[in-house]
Amino acid sequence: MLSTSMRPTPEPRRLAFVRHGATAPNLAELRCGGDLDVPLTDIGRSQALAAAGRMAELDPGIGLIVTSDLQRTRETAAIIARALGGMDIAVEPGFAERRLGAWNLLPVAQTETRLRNGQTPPGGESGLEFIRRIHTALPTLLPHLVRRPLLVASKGVARALGEILGQPAGASLSNGELSHFDLTHFGPLPIEGCRP
Repeated sequence: MLSTSMRPTPEPRRLAFVRHGATAPNLAELRCGGDLDVPLTDIGRSQALAAAGRMAELDPGIGLIVTSDLQRTRETAAIIARALGGMDIAVEPGFAERRLGAWNLLPVAQTETRLRNGQTPPGGESGLEFIRRIHTALPTLLPHLVRRPLLVASKGVARALGEILGQPAGASLSNGELSHFDLTHFGPLPIEGCRP
C-alpha cells in the first residue's frame, strides 16, 4: 500500500468557463436572472468573438461547448463554435443563471446588499436552491472532461462553481471573460459551508 505522500496525484480535471456576452440589462447595470431570457447586444456579440480568440490560444484546445438553455449563453456558444471552425454544443438547462423573480431589471446596486445578506428575491430562487441546482448539473460534465469542455454561462454560475469547488475563480467575471475551474476534488455538497 502506498503511503499518503507516495500516492500519485490525480490528474487535474479542468473546466474552461466563459461568461456570456453582454445583454441590454447588463450594459444598463440591471439584474438579469435566469428567468429573464434576453439576447446579446452587438457589444455582447463582439465580446463573444473576442472570447473565441482567447479560446483559440488554449493548449490543449477545447473540444466541446456546454451552455445553459438561455438565449444569451446559446448565442455566445454559437459564436465561439463558429469562430473555432465548428464544434459540438451541448445544452444543459441546469447551468442557467439564478432565477431572480421580482428583482429582474432592478439596478444591481439596489439589490447587491440584499443578495449578499442571503435574501431570496420574491418569486425567485434562494441562494441554497441555486447552489444545489449547479451542484446537480456538474456531474453531467464529468464524462466529457476528456474533450476539454468550455462552459458558457452567467456570472452567478461562476460564483456558484467557485463556492462548490472552494475556488475564488469567477467571482466577478466581466462579459466574455475566461476563467478556469478544477473539478478534481468535486464531491458531495458541504451544505453547512454554503451560504443560504
